Amino acid sequence: MSNENKFIKDVYINREYSWLMFNKRVLDQATDPTNPLLEKCKFLSIFHSNFDEFFMVRIGSLINDAKVNGDAKENKTDLTATEQVDGILKLAKGYYKAADAVYAKLKSELNKNGLKIRTGKELSEKQYSKCKQYFTSSVLPLLSPMVLDAKHPMIKFENMNSYMMFELSKSDRLMYGVMAISQKLPRVYKIDGGKKVNIITVEELIRTFGYLAFEGYKIRSQAMLRLTRNADFDANIDDNDIERDFDFSKFLKHKVELRGTQDAVRLQIDEGADDIKAFLLKLLGLKKQHCFTARHGFDFKYMMSLGGYVDPEHVSSLKYKPQRPLMPPVLPECSVLEAALNHDIFLAYPYDSMDTLVRLLDECAVDPRVASVKITIYRLDHRSRIVEALKKASENGKEVTVVIELCARFDEENNLYFSEVLKDAGCTVIFGCGNYKVHSKIISIVLMDGDKLRYVTHLGTGNYNEQTSKLYTDLNVITSDENIGADAVAFFRNLAICNIENSDYGKLLIAPHTLKSGLIKYIERETKKAADGKPAYIFAKMNSLTDKTIIEKLIAASKAGVQIKLVIRGICCLVPGVKGKTENISVISIVGRLLEHSRIYCFGTKSDRAMFISSADLMTRNTDKRVEIATPVIDGEIADKIYGMLCVMLADNVKARRLTEDGTYMPVDMIGEAINSQESFLKGKFSL
Repeated sequence: MSNENKFIKDVYINREYSWLMFNKRVLDQATDPTNPLLEKCKFLSIFHSNFDEFFMVRIGSLINDAKVNGDAKENKTDLTATEQVDGILKLAKGYYKAADAVYAKLKSELNKNGLKIRTGKELSEKQYSKCKQYFTSSVLPLLSPMVLDAKHPMIKFENMNSYMMFELSKSDRLMYGVMAISQKLPRVYKIDGGKKVNIITVEELIRTFGYLAFEGYKIRSQAMLRLTRNADFDANIDDNDIERDFDFSKFLKHKVELRGTQDAVRLQIDEGADDIKAFLLKLLGLKKQHCFTARHGFDFKYMMSLGGYVDPEHVSSLKYKPQRPLMPPVLPECSVLEAALNHDIFLAYPYDSMDTLVRLLDECAVDPRVASVKITIYRLDHRSRIVEALKKASENGKEVTVVIELCARFDEENNLYFSEVLKDAGCTVIFGCGNYKVHSKIISIVLMDGDKLRYVTHLGTGNYNEQTSKLYTDLNVITSDENIGADAVAFFRNLAICNIENSDYGKLLIAPHTLKSGLIKYIERETKKAADGKPAYIFAKMNSLTDKTIIEKLIAASKAGVQIKLVIRGICCLVPGVKGKTENISVISIVGRLLEHSRIYCFGTKSDRAMFISSADLMTRNTDKRVEIATPVIDGEIADKIYGMLCVMLADNVKARRLTEDGTYMPVDMIGEAINSQESFLKGKFSL
């Protein structure tokens, strides 16, 4: 059995393997001729960044699983954690090799467009002299070289930081030298002179001139390296001696601090220097399979900002054409709050601006009718206007409750900071509910309009983050529906009293109690329709599909004859098109200019259509282990618009890739006109 085939069994695909295929689709965008050059460079950077997080989180988690219960098998392809890690590491080496080839191609294209990324060996004599002078004056003072001996023991390699290591000799004595690459150093140095712009990375400067830090020693060999550590940690409060004054924020701070010292899961190192590599693998307790040769560096974030080095007159042709978000046409004439009280408002980011939602919160902060504002927060912009509006509301005497999820991975410190800021402003701050992550996106606004209580509720598929709203596709509804408003009030009350598992709601589907079962009822409704010989349809869009119970329900629906069309950006553990099992299911993935992030679940058509937007993917972690919300779209015009968007995405034949019955992804056949769904939406075309 080939390494790839063991990750596919019957109608199931292993989760980790499916993610690898997703990241390969990201890498494919770095060579896609429909993307401008600088955008292709960004996709290569995203590919490497994705892999960094994958090793820290998913490989780290699997290694933890192997230690706890090495014989346990995952429920789709019956692979143990160790079998998954071994297979993934083999495949990852192939993906890195492909990325090396992409980098070489992009470097050549950049050179043709007047930007040359130099290595030390490519420097002219004049450039070498300038780089050496810059290294000596501006880089060397920020390096801390150290020789390793009895009085200078081995340093602790920090997670994701680069180091230069040397095999040294002096008076026939052999030893190692090491120095960390300071995070304060600029990532790129621009070399003055020449017709073309010449740049060199700080990594390459240190490879070339790092020996100068070890004056008096002979350099026998050298290598730059970077270590990746396990960043997966358990923040369950059950493991602690909980007292009434227990502070979860302090507990989490301690956990975050430990992240940089956990076991190593990956070593990246320059080619050659076999003795240094062998020394490090033994020191770190790593097997050779965890070691990856780096041919073009480790940190590719600098490729996101290469436009700053290109001729300003030329740079626009190498990037996507800028697109300004649209504003809902009915809103500038009156306040957002008044508009929401009169009719539902639909916002599709980034095609619409998040400014509308910020305006709503700003208005609530000063409107005398507003009694309370309650919000769930998962990720925030570092300069959040949402936080400023909430502070203002609290300072103006409104009751403001913020449920902030401290365990949002890699945003823990940002959320810890904002939790203190909001508490200082007088807001009531709650850190989630038990061991469930609160991933839902909801704002509950309660107004006292005379003697009458009125509600305005925002429900969305994405975070309250102004920056990512310009890059992620997300859907939002602002409604004054009384039933949804009452559900929202009950939701926050249940969070506050930790009653999330047994609470029922009139309109909203809320995990972990009713979201999964609620969606399954609609899948079963369509299955029964098909069994009765009636037309039956399921249309859905999500980031990932891994929940086996839901997959089994979709398979049963397919067997009954339900036509199922899925748009899944990332992980999909279901193989479509298998005769007699999933032949009525089709799956496409769209990876393009924007990050597809919205979740849509649509059942039936026309008069019996039921449509939901949700914060939840159909993953077990979301349906069973998080607090998530799916809201029905009750406004007919909004539901029609979302359905139209689904149809455009399903017709995409430029960026879409089709998941085939053998578990691979292929370009969609180009039939008729070219349809790039994201570009269509950017132009305001939301239906076919």
